[in-house]
Amino acid sequence: MNHFTLNAGSGEEGGEIADALKELETWKGKVEEATCVKADLALEATKQEEAKTKAKKDMNAALEQQNTYREECTKATFAIEGDILRLQKENKHLIDRLSGRKDALDLKRTRVDQLTEQLKFSAKIPDIKLKFSEVLKEEEDSEMGEHISGYHTITERPTTVLTGGQALITFEEKKVASQILRMAKCPVPVEKDTLDVIPKSLTLGSSVKFGIQLDVSKKALKFSGVRSAMSQEAIRGHLESSFSRPSRGGGEVERVEYDPDTGTGKVTFLNTGVAERLALIGMYSVDLDAHVTIKVEPVLQYHLEGFQAFCGAPERTVLLDKIRDVEDEEDMADILEIFFQKQTNSGGEIESIKYISRGKELLALFDVI
Repeated sequence: MNHFTLNAGSGEEGGEIADALKELETWKGKVEEATCVKADLALEATKQEEAKTKAKKDMNAALEQQNTYREECTKATFAIEGDILRLQKENKHLIDRLSGRKDALDLKRTRVDQLTEQLKFSAKIPDIKLKFSEVLKEEEDSEMGEHISGYHTITERPTTVLTGGQALITFEEKKVASQILRMAKCPVPVEKDTLDVIPKSLTLGSSVKFGIQLDVSKKALKFSGVRSAMSQEAIRGHLESSFSRPSRGGGEVERVEYDPDTGTGKVTFLNTGVAERLALIGMYSVDLDAHVTIKVEPVLQYHLEGFQAFCGAPERTVLLDKIRDVEDEEDMADILEIFFQKQTNSGGEIESIKYISRGKELLALFDVI
């Protein structure tokens, strides 16, 4: 290295050198300061790069987690949709089963109603006017027995259910019905149209016939509603005493039967007439722990005899099926009657005809075969 010495020259040159040295020192300070700033900036850049790398890494991890969540969400959505479809199928299956069960229940209810109607019977017992001419003596009265007896024969009318679009036609002669039944179909003209009516044989529902033997006691009477804390013997004694009082409509008692478990029993009078009279009233006052009104009713004995169940087909009646509603019921019945009256259509004289339109149902009753 070369060393040199600046000799002070004139005062003017010495001042310039001093300023130069001073400025040099200033620039050195700035260089050092710039070097520090550069070092700081490099450090900051390194930190930022590290932060950027970390942020990128975090972002990648978040994206991966997001993708994982998306895949899980997709799988869960597919699973839920699958469950929904399965539940919808099960729901539809249950609805179909419920509908089927309802239809089956409706059919059973219809059948129950039909059977109920078939098993119903009504018997009208004619009123008989009685004329009392004299009072019988006790021995004459005893000869008539202790019961009022009656025998009734009950016959159920056969039935069939007529549904919409069907008609029942009854001819005066059974040979005409046989002729119609041999036909596969009957072309019935209606204005500009033709109805292919299908004749069918008719099978009626089952019917029953039986007799009822009914005996009504002229001396005995049933009672109910007897409750008391007294002993059984005491209750029986009070009942006998109460039923023996003529002032209450009673009479001389032969015996009293009483069941403490049910509060019911039977009283038998010595003479006829008392039980019949009290049975018409239906109530009677007795003395137990207190004054009590109890229910009284006649003693009935009945049993069935000659029970018969039968079914069959009417020989003169034909079921007409597959009738379309092109006219109202009366007009259609007239059209069918005119057609089946003509001998050219294998018909004959008609006793009765009944047609019902679609959507309706009718229970038809027949006279006993």
